[in-house]
Amino acid sequence: MQDQISSRTALATAYLRAAHQILDPEPLVLHDPVALILLGPGAEKRIRDAVDRYLAPEAKALRSHVVLRSRYAEDRLESSIERGVSQYIIVGAGFDTFALRQPAWAARLRIIEVDHPATQHLKRTRISDAGIPVPGNVVFAGINFEKESLEEGLIRNGVRSDETTFFSWLGVTMYLTEPAVDSTLKCMAKYPGGSEAVITFRQQPSAQSSASSPIADFVSEAGEPFVSYFTPENFKGKLLEAGFGKVEFLTPALSAQYFHGGEDSLPNPKRIRIASAIV
Repeated sequence: MQDQISSRTALATAYLRAAHQILDPEPLVLHDPVALILLGPGAEKRIRDAVDRYLAPEAKALRSHVVLRSRYAEDRLESSIERGVSQYIIVGAGFDTFALRQPAWAARLRIIEVDHPATQHLKRTRISDAGIPVPGNVVFAGINFEKESLEEGLIRNGVRSDETTFFSWLGVTMYLTEPAVDSTLKCMAKYPGGSEAVITFRQQPSAQSSASSPIADFVSEAGEPFVSYFTPENFKGKLLEAGFGKVEFLTPALSAQYFHGGEDSLPNPKRIRIASAIV
C-alpha cells in the first residue's frame, strides 16, 4: 500500500459490518451501530442500492466471516480480563469500531489501534466529521510495516511490553510474507504470561478449487493481493514456534453458537480461519 493511500480493503470491511446491521435479521452476530455512522451519511443508501450484491451467497459468506472474527475476538478479550489483561492492541485496526463503542468492562483497558498512517488518518478524519467522541483510554499508533516492525512501532509509540496484553490481528496475515508473519507472532509472544492473540489466516486453496476467487481478485485489483496461505496445522506450528503455549481454533462446531440458522441468516463458516493463542 502506498504511503498516502488508505486501505481499500479496510473500507470494504467496514461496509460489510455496516451491511450486517441493516440487512441481516436479529439476533446479529456483531452489534456495531458505529460502523454506519463512521462511513458517513450516504453509506446506508449505497448499501441498500446494492442489496442484491450484499445478499448473494458469496457476499453473505464473506460477511459472516468478517463479523464472526470481530465477535469472537471481543468475547475472548472480555474473558481475558480475568487473567489480568490490561492492554488491548488491535493490529491492522482499519475501521474497527470497538474502541468507539466499548462496553463498560473495557474501560479498565488501554486500547491501542495500530495501522498504516494513511488509513489511520482517514479513519480519524471520519471520526471527527461524524462527531464521535474518542474515549480517553484509546491510543492511535501509526506504523508503516514496510519501514519498521510491530515491535519497533509499539516501542516508538510508548506501548508497554511488560503488561499482560490482548492482541487482535484480523484479516491481515494473508497480505504479508511468511517472514513478516513470523516476526509479528514472535513480537506478540514476548508479552507476559496470560497474554493472548486472536488471529485470522487464509487457508490454502483446496486441490479442487482455484486460488483465484472474487475476493482474491478484488484485493489484487485494490493493490493489496493475498501473499500467504496456511493450513491450520501449519499455522499452529508457527504460533507454538513463536512462543505461544496454548493454541485453539474456532471450529465450525464451536462457531455455530453465533448463528441462529434462520432462512435469511448468515451461514456458519465451514473452514477454520480463526486462531486463539495464549502465552
